[in-house]
Amino acid sequence: MKRELFLHFSFWFAFFLFITLIRQYFNLGYWPFWVGGILGVFLPDIDHIIYVYFVQPQELTSQRVGYLVDKKEIKRSVELLYETRSERRGLIFHTILFQVIFLVLTFWMMSSSGSLFGQGLVLSFALHLSVDQIVDLTEMGNLSNWFKNLPFSFNEQQSRIYWLTSTVLILLFGFFL
Repeated sequence: MKRELFLHFSFWFAFFLFITLIRQYFNLGYWPFWVGGILGVFLPDIDHIIYVYFVQPQELTSQRVGYLVDKKEIKRSVELLYETRSERRGLIFHTILFQVIFLVLTFWMMSSSGSLFGQGLVLSFALHLSVDQIVDLTEMGNLSNWFKNLPFSFNEQQSRIYWLTSTVLILLFGFFL
């Protein structure tokens, strides 16, 4: 869990620092961009909670998480969610289809919205999904969990190309829009 949190926050901080330097967001008036970014780091993980309580509450891990929450052992329940994240195949946000739609919405938000909070939120959310994909690629060797319910899947090479393309788009949105 600590490794995962460190990974997400280090990528987020480096990305937002580079955006701040390139766009010259040195004024305190840009704090909503950073606050939106911090919130965006956590939002994709709500997907795991939705899965546990609404999508598959009958699964053993879901029941264990519910039991730990009932006993007010929140920290242990979060640790369990991180330990078993690769077991959940019915996530909503962690799919290629959702990510493609979200990248279109990210482009729209970055190019036409004046809301710094919203821009920080969508950039951070998209970056979180990209970091989750690279973790899956390195740990499992593919993105098969991301292609559930689709009539096709990618092999390892195609998965890497997809990941690289989506990550480059996120970087372009952050630096140039």
